[in-house]
Amino acid sequence: MSTLNPFKSWLSDKSRATPLGTWLMAAAPASAEALGYAGFDFLVVDMEHVPIEVSDLAHILRAIGCTPADAVVRLAWNDQVLVKRCMDAGARTVMLPFVQTAEEAKAAASYTRYPPHGIRGVAAVHRGSRFGTIPNYLKNANDDVCTIVQLETPEAIERLPEIAAVEGIDALFVGPGDLSAAMGHIGNIAHPEVQALIEKAARDAHAAGKPIGIVGPNPDMVKRFIGYGYDYAAIASDIAMMTGRANDWLGQMKGEAKPVAAPTAAY
Repeated sequence: MSTLNPFKSWLSDKSRATPLGTWLMAAAPASAEALGYAGFDFLVVDMEHVPIEVSDLAHILRAIGCTPADAVVRLAWNDQVLVKRCMDAGARTVMLPFVQTAEEAKAAASYTRYPPHGIRGVAAVHRGSRFGTIPNYLKNANDDVCTIVQLETPEAIERLPEIAAVEGIDALFVGPGDLSAAMGHIGNIAHPEVQALIEKAARDAHAAGKPIGIVGPNPDMVKRFIGYGYDYAAIASDIAMMTGRANDWLGQMKGEAKPVAAPTAAY
């Protein structure tokens, strides 16, 4: 079985333009489907900061699956049971937050893979295997999964080379919002010290031969990150884009000055 995972193949295709995505905070299949048709390459289903349960996830993945976009599922924690349930519900690219050490990265990789390369629990029929209709799913699923670990503190970025070296970690992701908070600059990812560490993470990831991604609050910031060398990037979120346009249009209708931009936080 050739890989069914477009996102994973994009990361290895150096001739392709940088994959661009956005965050899904609305927890709604309809908005997920709409953004999938808008032209984003990937959509991040956020189960960490949004009240999305596994049953909701399946509906959102179905909606995204109708579109050209691919789904990245950010789980609430690096937890074996959560990983198993979300992958059985159809998640193929999973992002595990707040990974601090190589040991935690090894756990993440093991949770997403069947034995002998991991400890993912085996079920004969579930949505991830298209209800048992994918030939040789159990033998080939490990090659299809894309495991991303999220680095969100200076300590994690300092350990980036050893985390990147863990077998089964397919990509890295910097969480700039939590990183800025951990550095004493909460809500200000544009601070020079934060930006310097974000740039260092990209350099270190390239030296380690591992793709690295990030999210930014607006196109200008995301372009800056891509200039640092980030291999994939998300722009804001469905809610941020919706409320931003609403505030802009209301300001125009009421003859008010353009609303102040939201803080340069990230998801």
